[in-house]
Amino acid sequence: MGFILPTTLALVAAAALTNIWLSIRIGAIRRAHSISVGDGGNEALSRRMRAQLNFAENTPIVLILVAAIELTAKGGLWLPWVALIYAVGRVLHGFGMDGGGLSWGRTVGTIVTLLVQLGLAIFAALVAMRVI
Repeated sequence: MGFILPTTLALVAAAALTNIWLSIRIGAIRRAHSISVGDGGNEALSRRMRAQLNFAENTPIVLILVAAIELTAKGGLWLPWVALIYAVGRVLHGFGMDGGGLSWGRTVGTIVTLLVQLGLAIFAALVAMRVI
C-alpha cells in the first residue's frame, strides 16, 4: 500500500507536538506557583490554559477538513501549504496568549485559524457539490 494522506499525517504530527508544547507551558506555571487544580487565580496560567483549549476546540475540525479534502484527491499542491500556515498560526496564537510583546500572535493566530477553516469548509462544500 502506498503512502496515503501525507498532508493529514504531517498536520496531525504537528498538532500533537503543538499540544505537548502547550501542555508543558501550562505545567511550568503550575510547578512555579504550586497550583495543582484549576488556575488558582493566576492570570498567566489562565491564559495558557485557554490557549490550549482554543487549540483543542479548533484543530479537530481542521484535521477532518484536511483529511476529507485529501481523500478526494482534490487538495493538490496548495493543501500542504494551508496545513503549514494553520500550524504556524496556532503556535503564534499560543505565544500571543501570554500577552506582552508577542500579543499580536493571538490576533494573527485567530485570523489564520478562522480563514483556514472558512477556506477549507468552502472548498469541501464545493467538492461535495461536484463544482470542483
